Amino acid sequence: MARALLGALAGAVLGAVAARAAYTALTAKARSKEWERTNHRGETLTLLEGPAFVAGAAGALAIAPGLPAKTRLAAVLAGAGSGALGAYDDLYGGSSSKGFKGHLSALARGQVTSGAVKILGIGATGLGAAALVSRGPLDTLVNGAAIAGSANLANLFDLRPGRAIKVGLMAGGPLLAACLLRRDAVGAALVALPLGAGAALLPEDLGEQAMLGDAGANALGALLGLAAVTTLGRRGRFALLGTVAALTAASEKISFTKVIAANPVLHRIDMLGRRPA
Repeated sequence: MARALLGALAGAVLGAVAARAAYTALTAKARSKEWERTNHRGETLTLLEGPAFVAGAAGALAIAPGLPAKTRLAAVLAGAGSGALGAYDDLYGGSSSKGFKGHLSALARGQVTSGAVKILGIGATGLGAAALVSRGPLDTLVNGAAIAGSANLANLFDLRPGRAIKVGLMAGGPLLAACLLRRDAVGAALVALPLGAGAALLPEDLGEQAMLGDAGANALGALLGLAAVTTLGRRGRFALLGTVAALTAASEKISFTKVIAANPVLHRIDMLGRRPA
């Protein structure tokens, strides 16, 4: 337990410090207009929180102690790969097609959207990361789909200040606890590192000064997905994939924001730390 706890603490601290350093460095100079967006209040905020999360998490994973070489490489590939593809969609994405179904439908018509590039690219990086930590073709396919699906699902929650990070913390918390109980130091570090990086950037997100965007949300989801598939048993991984697939399918018909607003408990959590509407 002590070794796993130390791994979790080291991962969380390393992720937090690296993410804060990256955010400070990226926002120290005059902000580029291409990274600015206008929120629902008509105020300008920056998308540089996303690249800061990606750079911080990937950099911390590259030097985190105690990770096996293949696991380290898989984590950097999943985080940096999904983050880079998310950044591409942040900068060049259009609004002509929306949602998983919309982008794939456009692709079927011969129209290659930035979203379709991101979906296919994250699928490829997810499979690549899974191949490094899986046993056999079936495990690789299941794990790769879970990693890529988690990356996409996290992005679906990045619609209100702090929401994607809060969802990541709530999803990663039980997984981290399970790793600690099993005395899994590697798994604990893999879970704690992106959680630490996300928590370190939460104040600016809640304060509506910055947002994760596709880059940060995709990377957060992919890293938590990777942590899950490397620590869960086969049944757990199938359950994870089924849950991610069901929520993604539901998002095509149901507004997560409306569901959260209609539930008093979820609404209170969603508003925690945020400015009043």
